[in-house]
Amino acid sequence: MDPTTILLFSLAAVSSLFMAWVIGAGSSGATPFAPAVGANAISTMRAAFIVGVLGFAGAVTQGASVSDAVGRGLIHGVSLPPTGVIVALLIGAGLMAIGISTGYPIATAFTVTGAVIGVGLAIGGEPAWAKYTEIGAMWVLTPFVGGAIAYGIASVLPRPDVPERLSVPVLAAVVGAVVANLEFAFLASVGGTLAAAGSMALPIDGTVAGAVVSFAVALLAALGVHWDVARDKSGGLRRFLLTLGGFVAFSAGASQVGLAVGPLLPLLDELSMVSPIAILLGGGVGILVGSWTGAPRMIKSLSQEYASLGPRRSIATLVPSFLIAQTAVLLGVPVSFNEIIVSAIIGSGLAVGGGSGVSPRKLGLTVAAWAGSLVLALGLGYGSMYAVELL
Repeated sequence: MDPTTILLFSLAAVSSLFMAWVIGAGSSGATPFAPAVGANAISTMRAAFIVGVLGFAGAVTQGASVSDAVGRGLIHGVSLPPTGVIVALLIGAGLMAIGISTGYPIATAFTVTGAVIGVGLAIGGEPAWAKYTEIGAMWVLTPFVGGAIAYGIASVLPRPDVPERLSVPVLAAVVGAVVANLEFAFLASVGGTLAAAGSMALPIDGTVAGAVVSFAVALLAALGVHWDVARDKSGGLRRFLLTLGGFVAFSAGASQVGLAVGPLLPLLDELSMVSPIAILLGGGVGILVGSWTGAPRMIKSLSQEYASLGPRRSIATLVPSFLIAQTAVLLGVPVSFNEIIVSAIIGSGLAVGGGSGVSPRKLGLTVAAWAGSLVLALGLGYGSMYAVELL
């Protein structure tokens, strides 16, 4: 392999690592525990530490599907060259860095997706319309679905006729059933999920056995939370909230790592000695370091500036966030955690305090930043790569 190719791949890898750091410092590192910090359930620095560790775990064990979609599913007919990868990642990371420095949550999925598409079109690629439709539907539906679920949960939790020793365990059961059916790379040899692995030990049909294992996990989660909340309401709610934050942090790593390392995957066709697992590990480390060093500012921005979050409202925010994030991972769709969390915060805020629970100015600027970052990233990606091709 000639030195020029090695140099370009090295620069692309450094760009990917920088992107992973920005993701950890921004959306992946800030959003999962922002509701818990807002509810005074955990300190900002401790939240940044924990979310980094869990984000790394999610990146390594669940990050392959979104990585492949970003790397190979956004453009047809061409593969991004090393220069294209560098351009796309630097544009995405640059726009994210602007968001971090200003305190406004620029959507990582929007910037990277727009930049990759722009670069791909500039080198003669064909639009992947089917994938764009899937991604667009996910992005458009997320605020409505997440906000509606959060609104419903926030409306029920404070009601005196629905005691929390019953309502919160029901939420725990839903989360437990989903966890039992999450796909993990290290469980591929036994069906890929905890439910599939557990069903192998039961002497009944595979589908029925999987349902039995899922129900058992859901029941155990519900009973454990019921016992905890019944003996110590405030402490039980806080511990359940922190557990939800952990699941969302894990899901953030699984989804967001693809935005950093996905563009590198086509380059591995020429570098067979580099394993995709090594690429995921590198992305996970970048997210880990970014969460530890850069996330506190964005955590503070989301937890304190969007709304005042109590433990119940925070639970209402994190449950739909976890469900939507794992749906995106299952479908292999890059999704913005800023969009997920902010939408859920708004939904729960409307249930608790009506329009006074959310800052209209902050919301308007955030939505404008999301839309503008997508258009700007696409334009910059196309223009920059077109200029590189002319040189």
